[in-house]
Amino acid sequence: MQLKINMKNKNVLRFNYFAVATLVFLLTSSCATKQRILYMQNLDTYTPNELSYVENTLQVDDILNITVGALMSEAAVPYNKVLAGKQLQNNNLEVMRLEGYLVSQDKTINFPVLGVISVAGKTIATLEKDLKERLESGGYLIEPSVTVRLLNAKVTILGEVKSPGTFTFTENNMSFLQAIGLAGDLTINANRKNITIIRNLDGIQTASRLDLTSAEWLNGPYSIVKPNDVIVVEPNRSKIKSSGFFGNSGSFVSIASLAISIIVLITSQ
Repeated sequence: MQLKINMKNKNVLRFNYFAVATLVFLLTSSCATKQRILYMQNLDTYTPNELSYVENTLQVDDILNITVGALMSEAAVPYNKVLAGKQLQNNNLEVMRLEGYLVSQDKTINFPVLGVISVAGKTIATLEKDLKERLESGGYLIEPSVTVRLLNAKVTILGEVKSPGTFTFTENNMSFLQAIGLAGDLTINANRKNITIIRNLDGIQTASRLDLTSAEWLNGPYSIVKPNDVIVVEPNRSKIKSSGFFGNSGSFVSIASLAISIIVLITSQ
């Protein structure tokens, strides 16, 4: 009889050890290591290159604000698109978009007096130069000034960020990290080693991946975002595993704890 009790106690003790070990394993396996969380971990050995700013070519559905000036301001009035009664609202971005020039599917704009002008392959700077030369060489204006601004530059950020969505910006050059900052940074569940960037330029769509735990991407073409970029942040392995009820470590620990408690009560009797 004493032998049976001792064996029973040993089995219970072994089971308790096993249960504790299982719980510790489940809790520690759900923890993320700093190798998966920290940005640019090899920054100490990173060799920086000189920043090169490449101007973006104008794309279909871009909305442009074009302002023309001249020595005599009255002479430039026909070339400035202003809606009647809304002169005082020109600083409102939404109003400016309504007044702006929409780049058509064939990459043209319809400019006052000059008519249809192609913007294919042109940047903001080259369009400014082209319009100035047309106005001057055609005898329309003397020493005109032309300023072009893109009004609807935007980047879309989806997935494991705090505030996913589409964000507009007015900067000519926005860094990738600035764009991520607009979305409130990546969540703890983001896979920093596998960020997807979808880019559409001149009718060609590309998709590339970045590893933010390395600093090497800083020298690549995606260190600066372009208008209409789409950034997709995938969940990490722990987040994917926790998407199901039994894959969730907290749920599993609760169920395991309940099962262990029941078995301990049964075996202790």
